Amino acid sequence: MIEISNLSFRYKNSKEINLKKINLQIKSGECVLLSGRSGCGKTSILRLINGLIPHFFEGEIEGTDTVNNMNIMETQMYKIAEMIGTVYQNPRSQFFNIDTDGEIAFGIENLSYPRKELIRRMNTAIAQTGVESLMGKSIYELSGGEKQKIAFASIYAMETQIILLDEPSANLDAEATQSLRKRITELKEAGKTVIITEHRLYYLNGIVDRVIYMNRGKITADMPSNQFFTMNESKRLEMGLRTVDISTVFPENKPYFKKPILQISNVSAGYKKSAVIKNISFTACAGEVIAIVGSNGAGKSTLAETLCGLNKVLSGDFRYKGELISTKQRITLGYMVFQDVDYQLFADSVKNECLYGLNSIKEKDAEEMLQSLYLTDFTEKHPATLSCGQKQRLAVAVAMLCNKELLIFDEPTSGLDLESMIKVTELIKMLPKSGRMILIVTHDYEFICRVCNRVLVMNGGQLIDDFTINVKNNTKLNNIFVKREDE
Repeated sequence: MIEISNLSFRYKNSKEINLKKINLQIKSGECVLLSGRSGCGKTSILRLINGLIPHFFEGEIEGTDTVNNMNIMETQMYKIAEMIGTVYQNPRSQFFNIDTDGEIAFGIENLSYPRKELIRRMNTAIAQTGVESLMGKSIYELSGGEKQKIAFASIYAMETQIILLDEPSANLDAEATQSLRKRITELKEAGKTVIITEHRLYYLNGIVDRVIYMNRGKITADMPSNQFFTMNESKRLEMGLRTVDISTVFPENKPYFKKPILQISNVSAGYKKSAVIKNISFTACAGEVIAIVGSNGAGKSTLAETLCGLNKVLSGDFRYKGELISTKQRITLGYMVFQDVDYQLFADSVKNECLYGLNSIKEKDAEEMLQSLYLTDFTEKHPATLSCGQKQRLAVAVAMLCNKELLIFDEPTSGLDLESMIKVTELIKMLPKSGRMILIVTHDYEFICRVCNRVLVMNGGQLIDDFTINVKNNTKLNNIFVKREDE
């Protein structure tokens, strides 16, 4: 069904060849995982299949690229869209409507299906993907994970024969990830061809038929699923891959802190006059690294934004070192890396981004930070040209360079491979030594086990649990993230 032969590609203005002598055949009905380090070319392979290369992303191309015996380079995009659906890593990049219902209907409407068929497909997609509670909402009201669910539902409704999923679990909670696993299984059982790029590998065990491993623009391995998921630990680490079984991951020993300097008391906040988080109370100590966890839409990001003075506080107060602090003081106290980092990348190069608005930062310090996050090769590139994982690392670099007492990261490891996640972990571990407080909104269990010493659990806009990470609480932490198929 899909055949890419001896294909090489260089993006316009790129100094190097981005895809090198790609030979790939995927049969109808196969479920294939594309794996490898960030920036190795996985997303570029998807762009070859769905026609974005060369119809949208221009460059120098050699070789052949056919799907269903159609030459993708010569086929019009609307024809390709009838047989191939894509869910992108950043769902915001594929939304055309401001409401959830309209977004799910958009693709079907563009294919001019009769109203009766449109309604049938919409109802089926909504029910099968479990997004009933999100219907009738504005896209702007949704969390990152909820946006990802709507993007998946919109492609599901298209009922295309080929479905491409680019990091589909990056912003999903454990329950939603298990639901995604079930949906992919259903697509496979229906005879669909499914191709997935992913760094979070554990939930795909038992689903995918083959695993393609890429390195520096080349396909260096093509193996059956059972071989991939049973490879030894040393080989997996050598390939830069994340764990394939999170039930075997346990927290590292962390220090315990006793003297809080930040106190949040009975805080309710939200948008306009509507409370999204309600009666939140907790304290934070200098040197703590606190994870904020919970289901998609639980209010985690709203809490993080409120701590930085970005949301309207309806009630409650904030104290720092015993003194009440205003919204303006909270803005001065904290810095936040957003889940969608595109909103906070402003400069014309990676190096200038690290210096933008930070007058006290020396160029040498910025260069050292970029080197520590494997971004040295991109210093003169525009941030918009980076992969999602590279953008994430750049935003983390800027946060590390700013001299704020409170640093908040919203999904800092979304789209990061193993090595990048470990590097971010090492850098965050250094920050508390200077007395900073770190709060991290995350669904990344591996990351929490490596770096966090405490967990705040959110549900329905409320704080329902607050516990330290230790041997006694290992089971409690594990149960939040490890969802079995029968649950």
